[in-house]
Amino acid sequence: MYPRQFDYVAPTSLEEAFAALGDDSKVMAGGMSLIPLMKMRLFSPDVIVDIARIPGLATIHDAGDHISIGALVTHGETASSDSVVANATALATAASLTGDVQVRNRGTTCGALAHADVAADQPAGALACGAVMIAQSASGTREIPASEFFVDAMTSALRSDEVLTSIRLPKTGAGEGSAYDKLGRRGGHSDYAVAGAAAWVKKSNGSIEAARVALTGVGIKPTLASGVADALVGTDGSDAAVAAATEHALEGVTVLEDLYGSEEYKSHLAKVYVSRAIKQALANI
Repeated sequence: MYPRQFDYVAPTSLEEAFAALGDDSKVMAGGMSLIPLMKMRLFSPDVIVDIARIPGLATIHDAGDHISIGALVTHGETASSDSVVANATALATAASLTGDVQVRNRGTTCGALAHADVAADQPAGALACGAVMIAQSASGTREIPASEFFVDAMTSALRSDEVLTSIRLPKTGAGEGSAYDKLGRRGGHSDYAVAGAAAWVKKSNGSIEAARVALTGVGIKPTLASGVADALVGTDGSDAAVAAATEHALEGVTVLEDLYGSEEYKSHLAKVYVSRAIKQALANI
């Protein structure tokens, strides 16, 4: 199937991009998520604003207290970046498990986050790692915490006049570690997640001081499992403590049954992968 007719704009500056955006437009970077949906006519925007020619958006930058990933940085670049691997292991792992080689070499991390697919890998990593989304428009810049960015199924907090120009990731400190794991739709680590989880933990003096755990593929949006994090804090991170915390994985989550699993099956998988992510995050400290 072919997409409906649309106008195509390829700006060479952010200012030109802002001028082209409107209520029925879509920003495209790599196009790995947008184009298939347009071919199926699930999305039919009037205008595509292709930001691939805008300079300055394709870098991973060490800003001292954080790492900045630009809008045109590919999944593959995120996955292989020493800075991202060291400071946001969960996101780097999620990027390495996104799609196939062709998708990872063309699709972008910021594009995957802005697309906000219910079963995408990197939103969970961004949530667990405490990312901040940098949205720009003609009227200025907004900083949106990842915890507020994913609003609903394939719906983010970006406004129609904004471009997600970068994300910021806090640097990993002493006693901190993160991880991501999932079951893909084809039974392994490829393709979208049937269920996946990312975890970040901070351990001090033998006990967990802080934690963030995020789910993907299970509910209507990538989401923080705050009950798990609350249950982990103050524990020693033992297998027993992780098992007890994992029981809170689905608090506040409406599990969606789909072609890839029943509600019971996906609920079970969510707990399995939450447990695995937490244990690996602890091992990564």
